[in-house]
Amino acid sequence: MKGKRNSKTGKRKAGRRIGRFAGTSEYAALAILTMILLAVGVVMVFSASWASSYLGESGDSYFYLKRELLFAAAGLVLMFVMARFDYTRLKKFAPALMVASLGLLLVVFLPGVGVAAKGARRWIGFGLLSFQPSELAKLAVILYVAALMQARPRLLTSVKKLALPVLGLPMLVCLLVLVEPDMGTAITIVVTIAGMLLIGGVLLRQLVMPALAAGLVAAGSIIVSPHQAARVTAFLDPWKDAQGSGYQVIQSMVALGSGGLFGVGLGNSIQKYDWLPENHTDMILSIIGEELGLIGVLAVIALYLAFAYFGFRVALKTREPFGKFVAAGITSLMVGQAAINFCAVMGMMPLTGVPLPIISYGGSSLIMVLASVGILLNIAINPRSRIAAQEQRKFRAIEGGNRGRRDGRSSGARAGARRRAHG
Repeated sequence: MKGKRNSKTGKRKAGRRIGRFAGTSEYAALAILTMILLAVGVVMVFSASWASSYLGESGDSYFYLKRELLFAAAGLVLMFVMARFDYTRLKKFAPALMVASLGLLLVVFLPGVGVAAKGARRWIGFGLLSFQPSELAKLAVILYVAALMQARPRLLTSVKKLALPVLGLPMLVCLLVLVEPDMGTAITIVVTIAGMLLIGGVLLRQLVMPALAAGLVAAGSIIVSPHQAARVTAFLDPWKDAQGSGYQVIQSMVALGSGGLFGVGLGNSIQKYDWLPENHTDMILSIIGEELGLIGVLAVIALYLAFAYFGFRVALKTREPFGKFVAAGITSLMVGQAAINFCAVMGMMPLTGVPLPIISYGGSSLIMVLASVGILLNIAINPRSRIAAQEQRKFRAIEGGNRGRRDGRSSGARAGARRRAHG
């Protein structure tokens, strides 16, 4: 009896050790990549913005740097808090967070509360600060869809079954975002949901019809929105209106082309002197390309690809369904948004107004992305989420060895009993 108790105790301890150390490599890699991206962002935001902030109303070259450091500090605190917070407890808050996000997206349209800028109404103003509800909505959609996918896995077998129960409220979020208008965020949400569904086992061919439907909605939004129609026209032929809708695209190409292979040097950009609009936010990759060249751009792309590798590795190795879907959603959000920004800045798709995650200047985006990364870090090391496949096999081998020794002793005892009976 004592041997059996010791064996069971040993297995429990081995299981706890496996749960404790599983995912530490992914945790470390994701944390390091996030810190590198954040460091690149702080440096490039200052490099891109000091001239415009000095020549602007503030007269302070460090205006955007100070705010970026403040946002980064708040985001890092939230990231490490969420990294230690049991992500499974977020499941019960998912519906309330989704409803709150929808409410905030509606508040954006209230006069005196919502803030309009450059043909779009995307922010809620609080004095000197502003908040973009669509950034919160991205995380809310991930948690909401993940909770439903775990609770009702049979819905994943059919797109018709998915349509209303799982995709209904997220599609309503996308429609409200399109009305702002903010097609880039809507596309990002759709890409995020697609990544979650694919990890959940939905076949790629099952997503063809929803993708076509989303494309039709996007086309309708472009037709009724002069702001978005102008961006599509600028994408097709920026030189047709070189001083108007095509100006930003052309200046982005000039910045990227001026950088060459190694760039003109950190801080030596010419385009940031009020030539390239939004140079420290949506178009910061153009400044990276001008100052650090093609090498700098490829290095940034490599950082996001590495994040994608380790993020999806967490999702694929996670055994608990909610954690698997949330990890897939956060990784899809991060790399999908980065890919959309890359394509827009490089002229491979119309400008979308989507910032480069973690690197671009922006309080709402930076804080919410870092909070989401914190949840991903918790999934990577949370003992409830998974036992890594390789380590699980080792654990089974240990169990098999213990069982074999017990069976050997049992068979030996039975053989001795038979000999005594015959003797």
